[in-house]
Amino acid sequence: MRILVLSDTHMPRITHDLPQAIYDEIPNVDLIIHAGDFVEKEVLDKLKTLKETKAVYGNMDSSNMHNSLNQKEIIQVGKFKIGLIHGHGVPRDIIETVRGEFTGVDAIVFGHTHAPINIVKDGILFFNPGSPTDKIFAEYNSYGILEIDDKKIEGKIIKI
Repeated sequence: MRILVLSDTHMPRITHDLPQAIYDEIPNVDLIIHAGDFVEKEVLDKLKTLKETKAVYGNMDSSNMHNSLNQKEIIQVGKFKIGLIHGHGVPRDIIETVRGEFTGVDAIVFGHTHAPINIVKDGILFFNPGSPTDKIFAEYNSYGILEIDDKKIEGKIIKI
């Protein structure tokens, strides 16, 4: 399975549409995961018309988003469990912060910092796709791809 991972799209505050690279990737994936900070629900609604989408709300999302999404989810993909959360707190502590939100997961997908992360610690993949639209805390815009088969789950950060 191939999953497109997004976070911190901040639309329409930062931009009015996703970069074309995101739309070009969608036909090549089986699922979209968004780790929050859409800002407005129209972004989620649009993604859902393009591909099955799983999502949580972030700290910058409207109350409408808070009412329609959960703060965190566990997504089962094959034999793997993926924890999904936006994240909170200071960037330097983000891995410890999100780790404390889940038990028994193989990966944790999160956002919040806008800076991509793709590391394995203590057998758990910590994956932040960065932001495809906002470089406030990152050197470049990016999104992520998770590739999952019967044996492993791997993340890739794609620079835009």
